[in-house]
Formats: sequence, C-alpha cells, structure tokens
Amino acid sequence: QVQLVESGGGLVQPGGSLRLSCAASVFTFSRNAMRWYRQAPGKERELVAVITSAGDITNYADSVKGRFTISRDNVKNTVYLQMNSLKPEDTAVYYCNTIRATLAYWGQGTQVTVSS
Repeated sequence: QVQLVESGGGLVQPGGSLRLSCAASVFTFSRNAMRWYRQAPGKERELVAVITSAGDITNYADSVKGRFTISRDNVKNTVYLQMNSLKPEDTAVYYCNTIRATLAYWGQGTQVTVSS
C-alpha cells in the first residue's frame, strides 16, 4: 500500500515562502518519479512540478518557474516543494503524486493560502 502524506501548508502573505513536504511509505520510493499538483477552487487540478527518481531532472509549470523548486531525499522517502515569491494565484490545495505499476497514488493534500 502506497501512502503519501503532505504537510507544510498554511497562510502566507504575498511574496512569502513555504516549504511543502510529502512523506512516502514506499519501499521503492527511490525508483519513482514524484509530482506536485495543485487545485484551486473551481479549477482543474494542474501539474506544478515533477522530479525524476534520481532527482537529476526537474520540470515546472510555466506559472511557477523561477519561484518553486522541487527536490527529494531518497533516504527519508520525502519529496519537497520550496515555494518562494508566492502570489495570491498560488492559493490552492497541493497534492503529491506518484505512479507505481500503472496506478496513480495521491496524498490527502495540504492547503496553501496566499493572502494579505
């Protein structure tokens, strides 16, 4: 059973920073690419960032390039999303995701609210 648990969300002012974490209970975590998605109210879930299993390649949505950084620690089975220069339009529930044996797994999500 794959379990993903996100943490680190909260309320932050525009221009502020947050770091999200996603702890995975996956023995083969180091073999899985990991992704962060977000879903704002009334909008579809969108892919924010992805990192390869080794952590050597990352990719980002245009809307977050230069502000967000995805990283991982394969010893701690954890993936991170460092979010800087946050904007009100970054407000959403953030989910981590992985695919294993053609099945997609999701965490419960963590709320990020950017507001003054």
